[in-house]
Amino acid sequence: MTSTGSILVVDDDPAICVVVGEALRRQGHKVKTASSIRERSALIDSFAPDVLITDVMLPDGDGLEGVADILDRKPGLSVIILSAQNTLNTAIRATEKGAFEYLPKPFDLNELSRAVGDALGMNKAEEGKQEDAGLPHDGLPLVGRSPAMQEVYRTIARVLSNDLSILVLGESGTGKELVAEAIHGLGQRRTKPFVAINMAAIPRELIEAELFGYEKGAFTGANVRTAGKFEQAQGGTLFLDEIGDMPMEAQTRLLRVLQSGEVTTVGGSKPVRVNVRIIAATNKDLPKLIDENRFRQDLYYRLNVVPISLPALRERREDVILLAKHFLERAAQEGLPRKTLADDAAQLLMAYHWPGNVRELQNLMQRLAVLSRENVIAAEVLRNSLPLDLVPSDYTAPADQLGLAVREWAKRQLGIGIGQPNRNLHDDMLAVVEPILLQETLASVDGNQIRAAGLLGINRNTLRKKLTDYGLDPLQLRVSD
Repeated sequence: MTSTGSILVVDDDPAICVVVGEALRRQGHKVKTASSIRERSALIDSFAPDVLITDVMLPDGDGLEGVADILDRKPGLSVIILSAQNTLNTAIRATEKGAFEYLPKPFDLNELSRAVGDALGMNKAEEGKQEDAGLPHDGLPLVGRSPAMQEVYRTIARVLSNDLSILVLGESGTGKELVAEAIHGLGQRRTKPFVAINMAAIPRELIEAELFGYEKGAFTGANVRTAGKFEQAQGGTLFLDEIGDMPMEAQTRLLRVLQSGEVTTVGGSKPVRVNVRIIAATNKDLPKLIDENRFRQDLYYRLNVVPISLPALRERREDVILLAKHFLERAAQEGLPRKTLADDAAQLLMAYHWPGNVRELQNLMQRLAVLSRENVIAAEVLRNSLPLDLVPSDYTAPADQLGLAVREWAKRQLGIGIGQPNRNLHDDMLAVVEPILLQETLASVDGNQIRAAGLLGINRNTLRKKLTDYGLDPLQLRVSD
């Protein structure tokens, strides 16, 4: 049995309230939202939530203040803290106030869903009820906490309450259909059908019959009247995938349907009124196709009311490990062996350029869940599963990979340092990292110490002392002409 409860979501960003609220409602929870401490206080008493999800930075004060008092009054309440101030101090404060969980922004919605499930499971256990704490983690079928994906989430939140046409843009494998499913599943048409059609997968001569349906006897093999995708999606959402591959003659008829709201079947004469939301998607450059007279400009404007651009996976590398773990967990839930990633394997995943995007990563994780003999997937296993050009020559390691490098360095030093209690690992690490940071910063500003100090967030005298301590000559750190 699934544990559901009442959830109060407090955030001054309306997009977060909409997306989180709708996702949790879809899982069966009762949800109310608030945007301030004042509103939060009123709803704590009147709504009596099982779980409070609250931001730290609220318009009328610090969201952490008052949490301890709330828990004193409501001992059965679980508090999940959200914060864009991703600092150790914020995490410590959240723990000290008695928070059940702390999630830094940008957060992943599935991660928040798991935290809510854990919180409700704890509450039910305290009440003596034997219920499964797990929740369905499909509140939003998208995973990612990168800034690019957060912008996608915000756009999704803005279109849930209207029926504007949407054009989803992105390379193959980035998850365009998942965006369409999310908009439908969280929106006001979610109780009606979601129908998808891929224009590139249908022979040109059959596209109109597939979209608009056909009458008995309209062509050879048409033995009965068959409803098209528009009629099948009545009241719901029609997803037109790979719209850039639609032939011009079909584009003309599609435009007419979008303008009139009526479809006429192939071989028919009586129009049928349809009410559907249109979401289209493509990996093609539609403006270029328009210039080449291969796509109608008026249809483009009709479809592109709200554009959503999905980033390639190589442009959101900070999401790679999160996605990989998500796919491994999903594989385990589907009955495949449970696997985890070793740190060296995670480094390789971060370095790979992912030409097949999220779909390629998902397929790889499923394959490794089946074929990997060990429970922990190591780098050597990945080397045998990925193409030889694993790391592009122009690849620059992101901050996540720096963190992995620091972790490996610390592990090695701690292993070496056993039995040497007087070692100063903090200073040892600074001696490795800080000179590189100083050198690169000074080089970027042609040796200008005032500008370098500003970029580093330190004063000029401190910078001079550090240069002296490390034996660095600023005159030699200028970019040559």
